[in-house]
Amino acid sequence: MSNSATERRKKLKFSEIETRDRLSDLSDCVILHILLFLNANDAVRTCVLSSRWKNLWKLLPELTLHSTGFQTCKIFTNFVSSTLSLRDPSIPLQALDFNLAKATGLLEPCILNMIVNYAISHNIRRLGLCFYSDFAKIPDTIFSCQTLTHLKLAIFPRRGHKTRFPESSNLPALTILQLENLKFCAGDNGRAAEPFSTLNKLKSLLISNCTVYGTGTLCISSATLVNLTLHNQFSNFYTIDLRTPSLCTFAFTGTPYQELSGSDVSSLEHVEIYAEIIRYQREPPLILFNWLREFRNIKSLTVSATTLRILYLIPNLLKINFPSLGNLESLRVKMEPFSDEFRMTLCHVMLRKAKSKKESANLRRTFREGLEPSSLIPDGIMDFLLQNSPTAKVDFIDCSRKPRRPTHL
Repeated sequence: MSNSATERRKKLKFSEIETRDRLSDLSDCVILHILLFLNANDAVRTCVLSSRWKNLWKLLPELTLHSTGFQTCKIFTNFVSSTLSLRDPSIPLQALDFNLAKATGLLEPCILNMIVNYAISHNIRRLGLCFYSDFAKIPDTIFSCQTLTHLKLAIFPRRGHKTRFPESSNLPALTILQLENLKFCAGDNGRAAEPFSTLNKLKSLLISNCTVYGTGTLCISSATLVNLTLHNQFSNFYTIDLRTPSLCTFAFTGTPYQELSGSDVSSLEHVEIYAEIIRYQREPPLILFNWLREFRNIKSLTVSATTLRILYLIPNLLKINFPSLGNLESLRVKMEPFSDEFRMTLCHVMLRKAKSKKESANLRRTFREGLEPSSLIPDGIMDFLLQNSPTAKVDFIDCSRKPRRPTHL
């Protein structure tokens, strides 16, 4: 065979390799696994690739229905309706994540009912609903779903009336619950709101920017709860009564306005606190200090530098008797720069404590130029926290970010 013929065969072979659709040669289960990482809109678009892909998306056991890329709410909800109606009904729906952004529009009750009814009729296990609307009502059928193991609700009514979470629910399989912007209400008997006592398998609970109506007390009663996460950006003052004998991990971000009262946290081992305040008020630092007094037996504590500075706002803190943290084995401090809002708060507090006009002028210049105070960690605060556990391991974690813009005072 001539060299030219051999070369032509090699070129033809290489051409076949280059044009071969290797992705389509994969098995259905592998392709479906790849499609699970896509928004449903992108997954459906793959039907135009070839006849091999035409109906694959209809077999997806999980759907991510986000409004990203849709110009109007009507276009998005029409797509959602079509996707659910064309999907293969014989395939169980394991997970559905629905997210309608505020910029896209407001959700109509009929669309929400359609989504929920479809999910429950297909034995949904993980359901996420995040949307803005003109109404503040969740379909009751959600709270009696026998197959749900993970439920996430984030509902933002346009008129400001927060959606009420039921006083009790029948969710026998639920292990993870995430709630944002809802309200808890006391029962007719006038007792504290106690919405989680019937969730007999609950392991993880996240409460974000929720409020409490009635007695002002939220009772978290659960013999199985292991992980509790709180997030709060608003002045939502209420008391949390923890009746959680199995609680192991507690995490908090935001401004601490919630008191812990009558707490059963003897099993608590790991605590993370990333506190923040916008303007100086006496309550958050004192509440933060009371939390640490409650966490007597924890083994590890992770805090931000801002958290330590907020704690230090308590007058004469270092002179206060502090009997807690006697079993502490690890203390981690995340060294991130202060937010602009907290820098303003800190500046005003430090100016009130300044002993001379020269010190005041230096402080103003430091904050005006966008610099940090001489030390992110207040003098003596570490010794204060470690006084009952002097052998605990201490780590400082650098979480530095880009320099902040100068603050105008």
